Amino acid sequence: MGKETSPNDKQGTGNADVPVSEGEISDQYSVYTRKEKWIIVGLVALAGFYSPLPANIYFPAIPQLSSAFGVTIEAMNQTVTVYLIFQGISPMLWGPLSDRYGRRLVFLACLSILVASSIGLALCPTNSFWLLLFLRCFQSGGSASTIALGAGVIGDIATTKERGGYFGMFNLGPMLAPCIAPAAGGAIAQALGWRAIFWLVVIMVAVCLVFIAMFLPETLRAIAGNGSVPVPRHLRPIIPVVGRKYTSPTASVNDAPPRKKQSINPFVLFTYPDVLVLLSFTGIVYAVNYTVTATISSSFKEIYPHLSETVLGLCYLPTGAGMIIGSTLTGKLLDWQYAQCKAKSGDRFTIEYARLRIMPIYLVIFVAGVLGWGWSLQAHAHMAVPLIIGVVLGWTSMGILNTTMTLNIDILQSRSSGATACTNLVRCSLAAILVSCIDRMTNAMTIGWTYTFWAAICALLLPLMYLEIRMGPRWREKRERREMQ
Repeated sequence: MGKETSPNDKQGTGNADVPVSEGEISDQYSVYTRKEKWIIVGLVALAGFYSPLPANIYFPAIPQLSSAFGVTIEAMNQTVTVYLIFQGISPMLWGPLSDRYGRRLVFLACLSILVASSIGLALCPTNSFWLLLFLRCFQSGGSASTIALGAGVIGDIATTKERGGYFGMFNLGPMLAPCIAPAAGGAIAQALGWRAIFWLVVIMVAVCLVFIAMFLPETLRAIAGNGSVPVPRHLRPIIPVVGRKYTSPTASVNDAPPRKKQSINPFVLFTYPDVLVLLSFTGIVYAVNYTVTATISSSFKEIYPHLSETVLGLCYLPTGAGMIIGSTLTGKLLDWQYAQCKAKSGDRFTIEYARLRIMPIYLVIFVAGVLGWGWSLQAHAHMAVPLIIGVVLGWTSMGILNTTMTLNIDILQSRSSGATACTNLVRCSLAAILVSCIDRMTNAMTIGWTYTFWAAICALLLPLMYLEIRMGPRWREKRERREMQ
């Protein structure tokens, strides 16, 4: 399979894209202790929670908003469409900027935009539907990039052998919001009105913004090295709770290693065949799973009409439970697989095989879950059946997403935020397309055959994983040789 060129096994702190600088301590990849790394991962996971939250907490309030603004439900759904569009586009700007100028400042900028736009939405006059659409674009632009930024931070501080566990726990934040937010949004809208939803977002994000400003250190390796290099004052946390014994606030910034300038054009990543394979696989699976999640309330309301709005919101929780299981187990499994493959394969070890060797199991179970979801609803089965299937879909979708995104960071470490932004663009674009046409498909084909069709599409993705395992190391090594030249 070719020799492994995993970034973290070279020179202690080096990686495939960023060489070790003379001013950087080269005997360890990161100066942060395991406890300190978990603190950092917890901070970025908290920020990542607010990426999907504004979209999903908003869903139950759409009927109220439609009535308040005097427009149809179809017109109000345009606010969902524009949100998805900017959710896919905005990380393509913020992610590469963070790879060039640092994580901390971009985090603060994105969360500030999210707070300001949410305040505007809470105060939006009901005779200005255009303003609602406009502010939703900014809300999406501020929230969507926190996942890409968090992935970049994990790439900065975690070695390949431990990255799976950290990334699995980080993904809990972004993946839990779509399951918890609808229940919270429905209850708040019913009790306090739609404006209260946006005020809640303002308060929650403002708290997160304070935590990031107070405690999150700059982790970009081109600026901070392995965490031991002094950074400019504006890049330091107000209260440095991690890495304090390795850095001095009075140290000279001139001691920092020269920054390696990264291209801020993430679209070049689409020309890499190994990355393109991963993006295609991840995007299609995510879009199918997102469609299932997005249509839970509407499907259940039609098939089980006795359910109240609160109960419909609670129906998202089993999927969330599955995501927690999938995120936790997959992270530990990825780290275990890496260690096992590294010990057994020797010179024939490749990161692609270590990450993807159990992917066929995840995919087969996911395909079975999609089939079961469609036909259980088609047969009007007891509500417990699709809810149990939702747990399976949440578990396997998280397993697939964590695995492919971890591998993407492994092979594009110095551009990890840009790589995650590309993933976000593909999966959000495909999800927007699929959500927009799912009702027409179910009306024309029935819900059972619609999900049979999408299960078959997902099954056809399996050869892509074997292609990645076989050809990925060759494509990666060829690219790395070209970049070194």
